[in-house]
Parts: sequence; C-alpha cells; structure tokens
Amino acid sequence: MDNQNNIQANNDENISRRDAIKRIGAVAATAAVASVGTSALASCAEAAGVNINNLKVLLINGSARRNGNTFTLLSEIAAQLKKHSIESEIVGVGNRPVRGCVACGQCHAKGLGKCVFDDDVCNEIIAKMSECDAVVVGSPVYYGQPAGQVLSVVQRMCYAGGANMQGKPAAAVAVCRRGGATAAFQALQMPFQMLNMPIVTSQYWNIGYGAAEGEVSQDTEGLQTMRTLADNMAYMLKQFATGTAKFPEREKWQMMNFVR
Repeated sequence: MDNQNNIQANNDENISRRDAIKRIGAVAATAAVASVGTSALASCAEAAGVNINNLKVLLINGSARRNGNTFTLLSEIAAQLKKHSIESEIVGVGNRPVRGCVACGQCHAKGLGKCVFDDDVCNEIIAKMSECDAVVVGSPVYYGQPAGQVLSVVQRMCYAGGANMQGKPAAAVAVCRRGGATAAFQALQMPFQMLNMPIVTSQYWNIGYGAAEGEVSQDTEGLQTMRTLADNMAYMLKQFATGTAKFPEREKWQMMNFVR
C-alpha cells in the first residue's frame, strides 16, 4: 500500500508539473499578444512552479579517465549550455566501484525511490536527477559497447529512481578510437525511451573520435556536434518551460572525415 501511495504521489507531482507547464504556455501566448516583457513571463513561470532562470542539466561521465575524451565532450556541452544561461554538473562514475542490479526489487517493494544498496554512486546520481531538468550520459566505447560501470548505473537509476527522470529531456554521447560508437550510442539511449524522456538530437550522432587522453579535441566536427546538441537541449528546455524559445542559430557545418 505504501508503494502504491508513493507511486500515486509521484504521478501527482508529474501531473502538477505538466499543468504548470501548460499554464506557462498560456501565459506565453498572452505575453506575445500583449507584448509583455521576458521578466514578466519569468515571474509567471516561477509562480507556476517552474523557474526558467534556474534550469540545470546533469552530465554523467562514464569514463575511467576523469579528464579523458568523454570528459572533453561533456565539457564542450557544459560550456555551450552556459551560453544559454543553463547550469550543468559533470559527475564521474567510471573510476569508482559500481554494483550491478541484482533484481532484488526492494527499491519498489519498499517504495524507496532509490536503490537499496547505498555503497556506490548510484543513489547520489538519482538524488541529483531530482534537482535537474535534463541528463546527458557519456561513455567511452569498450568492445562496441558502453563502459560496464555506466550501464550498471543507468540501469539501476532508471529502475529505482525513474520517477526523477520521467519526461525530462535526455541525450547520450559516445567516444571511440575507431569503431563501435554507433552501437554504444544506441545502447545508451534506449533506457530513456522507456521513461517518456524526449531524446535531444544534434546535427549528427553524438559521437567523438580519439584514443589518447584529450585527443578528441582535434575532432572539430565532433565538438561542433556537442555544441549543437547543447543548443538543441537549451531550446527544448526553454520551449517546454515557456513556449516562446527562439530556435537556435546554426553554425556553419564543419565536416571532418575520419581519415584525412
């Protein structure tokens, strides 16, 4: 019964948020007709329960290299989000011990809203997701797959803490030396589609190429893809919040072949 009450409470919270967004959309339409300023719209949005000046994106770094190529790509996204006045935080999971899900079901049976095992980074990330409006999960490619530790975290946070993720925009980023990135990229994105999370796209698949630490910074098209992803995420977040976001201006495409 307690579990059912928790689920109902989460549903009520989601409904309230959707209603708030609808109310903001109505305010936005009125503002457009009456030429009400942005500050007035922001005040109405805040009154409805959504602060458009306090949007935040969680960036999950699944690489064992704290400052490696995955971090470089996520940092490019963070820098571009900052230009849109959107805060972000990069959380690393790759160099910490991470449990896999043991299918005990206690997170749901006890209505915890988190994993019953509290000895790794999973519950920390679930808690951060409750304070964030979107998420990007990045990983290196190992044998054509995402790193095992990031898969373990994502699977557990989606199952135990899915209520904190429902309906929030999401994206995946993969980096590889040569191949396997598209398969890893697809695997990272698939859980989002089971939680009604809008997938944020870019000008290409969100993939970067590099082997040595920081080498991906030479992938000019890959970096541009990250910036475009950030632009699209900022647009989506603000559009959801107000209904009046300006469509992002596009950079001139910087095509870069894998072999020069």
